[in-house]
Amino acid sequence: PEECAVFHCRGCWTVLGDSLQLCGQEPPGLSVLICFKVTSDVTWDDSLLVGLEGALLGCAYYLLSCRSCGLAVGFILYSSGSDLAYLRDLFCFFKDSIMCYLLKSQMIIEASKVNFPAVTLKE
Repeated sequence: PEECAVFHCRGCWTVLGDSLQLCGQEPPGLSVLICFKVTSDVTWDDSLLVGLEGALLGCAYYLLSCRSCGLAVGFILYSSGSDLAYLRDLFCFFKDSIMCYLLKSQMIIEASKVNFPAVTLKE
């Protein structure tokens, strides 16, 4: 409860998820929050996109959007190299697209400025 937060869309403040669903540490080169579950206000198309540069180079993924305002808020990795394989089928929120409401302090802060406790996926 000390570190609990609710994740909101930066564009319209719709609730997209919460820190109780966090399930992994962000990989080098990606500024993301990795979650098991999201709210029904997170949508994605059936169309796969392919990363052409950066950490997602050569990866296939579905783009996550906010149902309310349409802002791109993250991705679901479909295929990747072995270094990102543990992210497949998980919800990855772009920290730049998310605001966090910290329950204990009742503060709103950018996701990129929040350090959540270490969570690791079991092999």
